[in-house]
Parts: sequence; structure tokens; C-alpha cells
Amino acid sequence: MSAWDSIKDTVAKVAPVAGSLLGGPAGGAVGGLIASALGVDNDPDKVAAAINADPQAALKLKQVEMQLEQTRLEARAQVVTAEATGESWLQRNWRPMMMLWFGVLVGGYWFGFTPVNLTENTVLALFDIIQFGLSGYIIGRSAEKITKEVSGSGLLAKFKK
Repeated sequence: MSAWDSIKDTVAKVAPVAGSLLGGPAGGAVGGLIASALGVDNDPDKVAAAINADPQAALKLKQVEMQLEQTRLEARAQVVTAEATGESWLQRNWRPMMMLWFGVLVGGYWFGFTPVNLTENTVLALFDIIQFGLSGYIIGRSAEKITKEVSGSGLLAKFKK
């Protein structure tokens, strides 16, 4: 159990992602970010006291959470950029190929071309994979378009610099 576990629920009430990260292996680093944002020492008790005493604490925690989310998105974008600009055809196209394959599996299920021993849990798992894949693609494309609109250049252009 991390020292930051004691305040993760308090933080999670305002910033759920930051609160959940406090209980994991990145807890110390996230706790340090929160402490810095609140202007206190890197100590869970002092952070908890600052959260209770500072009326602006919720806003500061939300800002930390936004920074964490931005960092996560940038890391994902770097992976996708590396794959998209890779030298290998397979490296550039494995994600779309997987989504097409799962789409074929769902289409086969829809039209009754599936084994009789296919369980409902397996079918639901395939639907979940497709849902997450499509959601990721839609969110990624939306983020790219928004970034391009706001900054004048797309997210991929930002990372290429």
C-alpha cells in the first residue's frame, strides 16, 4: 500500500483519474504533481489538508488531471505516429486490419456464419473490441480535427516537429 492510498478517495471525488492513479505505481509521481499544484510539500497529509482548506483546490486538481490526460494522449499519439510513419507496411496497417477482421467476425455472426459452440460472452467480447476500436478511431480523428482547427496544424504535425 502506497502512502498516497490514504487520500486517493478524497482526490477522486474531484479528479477521478488523478485519484485512481494515486493508488497505483505512479502514485508518488501523481502525488507530487498534486502537491506542487496546491503549493504544499510532497506529503499526503499536507495535500489532504490543502484540499480541505483551499476553496480553489478542486480547480487545481482538475488542472492536474487535464495535464495527466494531455500527457497520456500525447504518448498515445506518439505511438500511433511511429506506427503510421513506419517503414513496414504491416506496422502502418495492423490496426485497420484488426478492425476489419473483427468487423468480418461480427458480420458473420449477424448472418449466422458462426460456429454453434460460440458463447454469448465471446460474442459480447467481440462487440466490445469493435466498440472500443471505433471509439478510439472516432475520438482520435476528432482530436486531430480540433487540434488542427485550434492550432492551425494537426496533432501529427505537432509531433513531427
